[in-house]
Amino acid sequence: SSTAEFDVRPGGEVHSFSRSLGDYSCSFTYSAQGGTNEQWQMTVGVSEDSGLFSCSIWRPQGKSYLFFTQFKAEVKGAKIEHAMAYSQAAAGALNDIPLKQEEFGVTETTVSHREGKFRFELSKLMIVAKTPRDEL
Repeated sequence: SSTAEFDVRPGGEVHSFSRSLGDYSCSFTYSAQGGTNEQWQMTVGVSEDSGLFSCSIWRPQGKSYLFFTQFKAEVKGAKIEHAMAYSQAAAGALNDIPLKQEEFGVTETTVSHREGKFRFELSKLMIVAKTPRDEL
């Protein structure tokens, strides 16, 4: 697996960050308001048998203080099997706090906010996707 750091920038513009690993890629697109840039991380990995591709996006400090107006994480080359979004990520004494189910939606390739339901708090996204297997 590989991890990359990136800045999540406020200011209301739409920004995107993506990483690839072999045939698979993960991208995080968002817009946020608030104080200053925050350092986030994205980790992409493939299971030993190459059956699963995972993508995690989070703020290592645990809690983001930015006000997210929208977010979308998208995988290419694999189909999402499990995805979760969190308003707070585990760090130190903090625990992961998942968003309420109505705040976000999951399709075969994306995890994104639900307009009118999402409460603007995001600190972590986790995706596990199944890779297409060539049947012998």
